[in-house]
Amino acid sequence: MKTVTLTYPLVGIGETISVQKQVMAIGQFDGLHLGHVSVIRRALEMGRSLGLPVAVLTFHPHPKEVMGKGDYEGYLTPLRDKERILEELGVDYMYVGEFTPDFSKVLPADFVANVLLPLEVEAAVVGFDFRFGFMGEGTAESLGPLSGGKIAVETVSPFLLDGEKVGSSGIRAALKAGDAEKARLWLGRPYRVQGTVVGGDKRGRTIGFPTANVDPSGHYVTPAKGVYAVRFGLGDEVLDGVMNVGVKPTFTDGSVKPTFETHLFDFDRSIYGEEVWMDFVRYIRPERKFSGIDELVAQIAKDAEEARRILKG
Repeated sequence: MKTVTLTYPLVGIGETISVQKQVMAIGQFDGLHLGHVSVIRRALEMGRSLGLPVAVLTFHPHPKEVMGKGDYEGYLTPLRDKERILEELGVDYMYVGEFTPDFSKVLPADFVANVLLPLEVEAAVVGFDFRFGFMGEGTAESLGPLSGGKIAVETVSPFLLDGEKVGSSGIRAALKAGDAEKARLWLGRPYRVQGTVVGGDKRGRTIGFPTANVDPSGHYVTPAKGVYAVRFGLGDEVLDGVMNVGVKPTFTDGSVKPTFETHLFDFDRSIYGEEVWMDFVRYIRPERKFSGIDELVAQIAKDAEEARRILKG
């Protein structure tokens, strides 16, 4: 898959990249959850039937981040994660439109004329709630006519699970409530945070539970503070562990930035500087302050036992 960054207006686009007729799925696609994947898979089906490459057009930064509106508190899938998942799905091109305050003012007709038509979009596949252009005035129904009939448009219906519409906002709410299992169901995979192992206060080693302190590689949605059973990716290895997300109130005043600290079972190697990932499997309990080290150690032992039981299930 080739990734191309687009800056509006697309001046001389044909001179910087090779443009050809293509099928394009358009949307923010933060999370690439089951609803998003249904849109992209429909584009892939259409591309195969027409013998055309398939592209995804997404936007970065998130419009809610730029405009300071809505429930934005981080990404479910920062750009690098999104790129990896789209490549696994079999997409040929990922176009990343740079979202700026000026771009937010582009009229729907200008977006079609100055972005989609220069990219030679033959067919566009969008979700049922697709909006584009200034103030979201553009709709799936208006996209075709604005192109002068040059772009065929297909709208994909909502993806429902147990009668609920799968959406990014619902996944964010589930994570904030510690419902890792609902997030997994809606995403179609566990919620994953990637990052680099960095040095911590090394307190865990002194109490018999050494931890890997991971600095996230992107601005992720931070799940509810507490303890989770997790799977931990290190190179080709997948390890089991118990992770605390939080501010360690037993040792701090709670004003520090939340950390991701994982105790890996049956593991004793230095992995500082390694790039890793953590899949949230199940929430065990909320973070709390303990009266002292002995009470903390006893609770960590219980948490580790519970996490082992969950991960064996």
